[in-house]
Amino acid sequence: METSQLSDLIAEFKDWLAEAEQSEVNDANAMSVATVNAEGEPSWRMVLLKDVDERGFVFYTNFESQKGTEILGNPKVALGFHWKSLRRVVRVTGVAEQVSDEEADAYFQSRARDSRIGAWASQQSRPMEGRFSLEAAVAKYAAKYPVGNVPRPPYWSGFRVVPHKIEFWKDKPFRLHERRQYNKTENGWIKSILYP
Repeated sequence: METSQLSDLIAEFKDWLAEAEQSEVNDANAMSVATVNAEGEPSWRMVLLKDVDERGFVFYTNFESQKGTEILGNPKVALGFHWKSLRRVVRVTGVAEQVSDEEADAYFQSRARDSRIGAWASQQSRPMEGRFSLEAAVAKYAAKYPVGNVPRPPYWSGFRVVPHKIEFWKDKPFRLHERRQYNKTENGWIKSILYP
């Protein structure tokens, strides 16, 4: 039984991501996030990976959005990366935990000013009466924070997905693809080779 270290898996992921950044037309860091609601109904959406290290995979969102409320209710999530230009996929299953306020503040302040205003203005995932209501909210918060710092909204932060399963998928001829799955155990990360 072959074991690996998480540091090696994250290093390989970063190598694949770096290659994708050279070949993907847009957003090589785009990933799907799958969650379930209180009734067990699954849902997925695309977000941008903002950080990855041995602690996990980080993205930011409005905690009052559908994904935010679902993750707060059930932190078990799945992530998917598909780099079509490289014919590669990485799947991650894990548990989401909130990033620290310091991490969320630092990332929020690194965003463009308009994006920070937008975080205040958008009631993400909720029904909107019309585009004018969003534009009015943007104008309201732009007037509230005309210059200087735009503070992070209390409902806006990040999740770090701590992995317990990672799969690397690579296209091979005749659909005999390479699939390597790593499962976290007390003794390290156990490697399995899966049928395509």
